[in-house]
Amino acid sequence: MNVTPQPGLPGDAVSAGTPPEREPRSLTFDELRAYRQHLTAEEDKVSYWRRLAHARIDVLEAGAHSEGNLSFGDLVRALGDTGSGQARGQLASIRAGDPLPDLPDLADMWAREVNPHDPEQVTDAIDRIRSAVEQLTRYRRALHARIDEASAELIRRYREDPLLALSILPD
Repeated sequence: MNVTPQPGLPGDAVSAGTPPEREPRSLTFDELRAYRQHLTAEEDKVSYWRRLAHARIDVLEAGAHSEGNLSFGDLVRALGDTGSGQARGQLASIRAGDPLPDLPDLADMWAREVNPHDPEQVTDAIDRIRSAVEQLTRYRRALHARIDEASAELIRRYREDPLLALSILPD
């Protein structure tokens, strides 16, 4: 993952696939809040790219099972069906210009043309995307663990000093 240091966050850039790790107890209250916000924003990005990767798999699978080119209805079914009868819907705060996470297979899944009627190409593309999804999932789990640690420390501090809650209100 490409992670750059954020204002208010101590530390260096993080190696690919490793979320920024700080000892929450060693951070000031403002640094802890900034750290948690940074982790949450990164988790939003990772979740967004996981959804896109799953959508790419859905489109590849739908194309492989169609007679000709995918129709608009085919795309609606492939991208809208969740298997439970509920529509997919989620607001995302990700901008189109946000960079791809630093995973080799992720960038490749958008650039590679796949003949939907060539089972070997479809299988290879889906395998590559699933590999990227596995990497994203591992990274997301690590982010969740760090978010949980930071949240627990914030809760501890709020319990210890409830007036800290007032410090986050706008002036």
